[in-house]
Amino acid sequence: MIEIILNKIIKRIKENIPILTEEQLTRTYKILNSDNPNFMIYGLKMKMKELIAKEIFKQYKCSYLDTINIFRKLIMSDNEDEQFIGLYFLNNYKKQFNEEIIEIIHDEYLKYCSTWSLCDSTCIKVIAPYLNNKGNEELAQITINEWSNSKNIWIRRASMVILLKLIMLRKEFFISKEFTFNLVEKMLQYKDEDYILKGIGWLLKTCSNYNPDIIIEYLKENKQHLPRLVLRYASEKLPNNIRLEILKK
Repeated sequence: MIEIILNKIIKRIKENIPILTEEQLTRTYKILNSDNPNFMIYGLKMKMKELIAKEIFKQYKCSYLDTINIFRKLIMSDNEDEQFIGLYFLNNYKKQFNEEIIEIIHDEYLKYCSTWSLCDSTCIKVIAPYLNNKGNEELAQITINEWSNSKNIWIRRASMVILLKLIMLRKEFFISKEFTFNLVEKMLQYKDEDYILKGIGWLLKTCSNYNPDIIIEYLKENKQHLPRLVLRYASEKLPNNIRLEILKK
């Protein structure tokens, strides 16, 4: 049945391929900047991808095991539309997730994730909401710490996106401010990786929505050793006069 479902998904994707100009496609590829030389994307809207996943899931009443296997098949694709539908297909079982889901996503993304868009969406829509469930605080800490040590850029970035989503959900520092700043300092060793630096900035910017004074103090005290890309992203939501002070070295 899995092959039937996969064929139906591919058919539905092809039925909904949007008409994009060469300029629009070029811009999309440039924005996503995949590190997969065979990367491709049709450019389906996110709502359409979710709809396809939801409709076919309901039509075939997929078991949890079948859903996992379909996710694993689709995540192997060079086409990001197919990868996203695999993610949304998997998320139909979000109420039944257990610790296994962290390991499954880690192992598959270690091999097949090649863009910030897939990385970030997975953390925001799947991993962080699961880790935010009551009783998962220790698992969340373990996951963030372990993923932050990965040699894979997308797994490392994911550790920060998971944390920032947890902060967004709780509207306060997750665990403690020290936990956040320790992760930031660890990530600063990757100063040649823009997606890691942007992730640091995004994390600090998120914190500034709920604890601006603490973030302002941190940025002012550490601006001499923080890369300018981090300072720019981190200070985006701060009052303009404070932002200018932070950016002035």
